[in-house]
Amino acid sequence: MKKYTYTEKKDTRSGFGDGLTELGKTNPNVVALCADLTGSLKMNDFEKNHPERFYQVGIAEANMMGIAAGLTIGGKIPFTGTFANFSTGRVYDQIRQSIAYSDKNVKVCASHAGLTLGEDGATHQILEDIGLMKMLPGMTVINTCDYSQTKAATLAIAEHEGPVYLRFGRPKVPVFMTDEPFVIGKAIKLTEGTDVTIVATGHLVWEALQAAEQLEEKGISAEVINIHTIKPLDEEAILESVAKTGCVVTAEEHNKYGGLGESVARCLATNNPSPQEFVAVNDSFGESATPDQLMAKYGLNDVAIIAAVEKVIKRK
Repeated sequence: MKKYTYTEKKDTRSGFGDGLTELGKTNPNVVALCADLTGSLKMNDFEKNHPERFYQVGIAEANMMGIAAGLTIGGKIPFTGTFANFSTGRVYDQIRQSIAYSDKNVKVCASHAGLTLGEDGATHQILEDIGLMKMLPGMTVINTCDYSQTKAATLAIAEHEGPVYLRFGRPKVPVFMTDEPFVIGKAIKLTEGTDVTIVATGHLVWEALQAAEQLEEKGISAEVINIHTIKPLDEEAILESVAKTGCVVTAEEHNKYGGLGESVARCLATNNPSPQEFVAVNDSFGESATPDQLMAKYGLNDVAIIAAVEKVIKRK
């Protein structure tokens, strides 16, 4: 029987909301700030149960980051919530100066990341945010794959001292990481394999598992690794796997420049140069369509992963 299966689909943003609700009950220092998207970020329960710890700042994301930085001085643990585009691109200067440079204990929590934002179109579908945030000194960058992992990550980052970028999404996706321990910076090996390593993050983890099943039918043994923490990267897990398989495919819902793939490439280049193929958006903006249509058009699914695997194996 396969270990990773699912019986339901839930959105990862609900994992964040439920994690925040739990933190509201267990950690009195946790405060939440939102930029006029409480429902979209699933922060309603926290607002309802802890109004004295909830700050609705309106459509003023730069102010939200400044307020969050200030709240840490009094020992609070601020969680900011808005879309990934507004959480990073719109407020990069504030995050850099007030949070990262000052090493403030702010948790920047971002929903609707990547192409799967869907019908809102290219202006809202940020595909550069992982790159922006991982380049900030001291910033931890987490990109979760399902509801359960997002909830676990939300709880974990409250205990982590220092700035964090937590990235999750809009659509309902399979829930398959239930009861799996979450440790910041620790990769999770989902399948054992000998022919190729597939390193995936976010919504592409489930697609990688589907690809591995189909590859097995073709006689190709794929090792699938869930990289939920892009920074700090679990280099040991990647190097151990690639030393065995001899090649790697990275898969992410992000521009091929600046994301997980480049972090893995740097790791391999400085330790064990190996053939690598990238499943990512090929340096373009998105467009308006359903999430499934966009993932197919931009090559972010099991079909694209299989093609990349077949290509990289020939390069060994």
